[in-house]
Amino acid sequence: MKKLILILALATLAWHYQQRNLATSDGADIQEEDVIESEFEQEPLSQTPQLPQFTCDGRQHCSQMRSFAEAEFFLKNCPNTKMDGDHDGIPCERQFGL
Repeated sequence: MKKLILILALATLAWHYQQRNLATSDGADIQEEDVIESEFEQEPLSQTPQLPQFTCDGRQHCSQMRSFAEAEFFLKNCPNTKMDGDHDGIPCERQFGL
């Protein structure tokens, strides 16, 4: 009796496995959107562009900045900066040729 139950269980599992493989092999259950979404979801995070990370560390002058992006960050986020003499919101205009 135990052998019969085991054989029926194995046969049922094999049938389910075969049905699942047949459904995916003929493409009936797979939509094009599903394929596109799954490819998008599997994109590695390392390929996404990294934004520069700056921190307020006490620098206040244009001569201490390495890039315009860094100067913009300091002007917008850090206290006591001295990088926008004409108060137009654009830091270090002479240094970065703006």
